[in-house]
This record gives sequence, C-alpha cells and structure tokens, in this order.
Amino acid sequence: MSSQSWVLCPICNNKTRTKIRDDTELINFPLFCPKCKQETLINIKHGNIIIREPDAKTQSR
Repeated sequence: MSSQSWVLCPICNNKTRTKIRDDTELINFPLFCPKCKQETLINIKHGNIIIREPDAKTQSR
C-alpha cells in the first residue's frame, strides 16, 4: 500500500485540497491554493513537485 500526502502550495506552503500517493504522476496540473487564492501549474513525478509557471495576475489601473 502506498502512502498518501497532501500537496503543499509552492507559494505559501499550506495544504491544498489535493492528496497524492507515491506513484502519482501529474503533468501541467493546475494546483489551486484556497488560502492564498493563487493557481500554479505543477508537475509531480515520484513525489517530487516541479513548478512549471505561476499564472499571471491581472493588473488593475
């Protein structure tokens, strides 16, 4: 049986609502953090998180 862990937000390091197992692989996964309200594209392979790119924020005038 594989162990499960929460995916941590790469920006604020808090738990997200997503759980992964050791054998999970994600490519270009849009990870949303409910605390900092930001979305980040990530890749996960062998339990290691690789940040693809943070989404651009719109600027207000």
